[in-house]
Parts: sequence; C-alpha cells; structure tokens
Amino acid sequence: MTKRLTLLLCGILMLAGCEKEPPARTVTEFVENPILLEAAMVRCSQDRAKSRYDAECINARQAVARIQAQEEAAEKAALEARSEQKRKALRRTQAAAAEARRRAAEAQRLREETEYLAQFGVEPAGEVEASNPLAEGNLPVAVVPEEQEVAGAAAEIESAADGDDAPVLDAASEPAVSDLESIREELRRRSEEVED
Repeated sequence: MTKRLTLLLCGILMLAGCEKEPPARTVTEFVENPILLEAAMVRCSQDRAKSRYDAECINARQAVARIQAQEEAAEKAALEARSEQKRKALRRTQAAAAEARRRAAEAQRLREETEYLAQFGVEPAGEVEASNPLAEGNLPVAVVPEEQEVAGAAAEIESAADGDDAPVLDAASEPAVSDLESIREELRRRSEEVED
C-alpha cells in the first residue's frame, strides 16, 4: 500500500512538474494594464539576451511602441489644435487691423471732403457731420457767408453808393462775387447728381 501511495505521489508530482506554462500576455493586455507592462519590462530588461525571443517580452516591447505612438498622435493633435487657434486669432487680428485702416482712410477722406466743402460754405451731409470732428465746432475761420448775407451786403453797397460816403469797389472784388456764385452753383449741381 505504501508502494501505491508512493507511486501516486510521484505521479502527482510529475504531472505538477509537467504542467504547461501560462500563455504569454498579449500586446492588448499590456496596453490596457500599465502595471503589468512595467513589471514585464523590468523582468525583460534584466537579462536581455535571454528575453530577446521571449514572447511576453516581445509583446511588452510592442505595447510600449504602441503606447508611444498613441501619445505622439495625441500630442500632435493638441499641437495642431493650438496652431489652428493661433491661426484663427491671427486672422481675426489681421481682419481687425484691415477694418481699422479702412475706417481711418474713410474718416480721413470725409475730413478732407468736409474741409474742402467748408471753404465754399457748403455744410456736410448728416452722415459726414456725425463722424467728422470739423462738424463739432472746429470749422475753418474763413467761412463764406450764405447767399442771403451776400445779397444783403450787395444791397447795402448799392444803397450806400447813393450817399457821399459810398465805399469804392475796385474791379477785382466784383468778379470774386460772381466766381463765388459760379462755385456754389457747381457744388449744388454736383450734390444733386450724387443724390440722384
């Protein structure tokens, strides 16, 4: 009976010794479980010559390469997103600068136009008045009087011509009034063309 027990124990020990090794962990298992991957990499790096062809070490190295590729792809995507944000911000800045230049040029054009028209006593349109600093009381000093004032001044000169203290008008002042009338007429004609 003891022989049978001995044989039985020997058989069990032999079966236990011949038990197959567990299958090597796959790349996916290593990717999903970083602790297992780290343990395998430590074990495989201890004896590189022995673990060079070990299936589990090969899978662990492939898992490390896959994780690095994923991290690089994520980093590249983040850099691209930041670059796109910077490009959009630069485009917005450039568009705002272009708009500011356009508005400044328009304001300068309106100022010059208002200054030019102010020389002839023509008041700017309401839109020009609102955006033009000259409309706020900074008009040039040499403002030509209105037509009624010119007509009133002409009547005074004629009535004074009947008296002894009549002012003497030289020939150079008469054409100035007619030139003024022709300029005003031309400006009226142009403003009507613009309105049409």
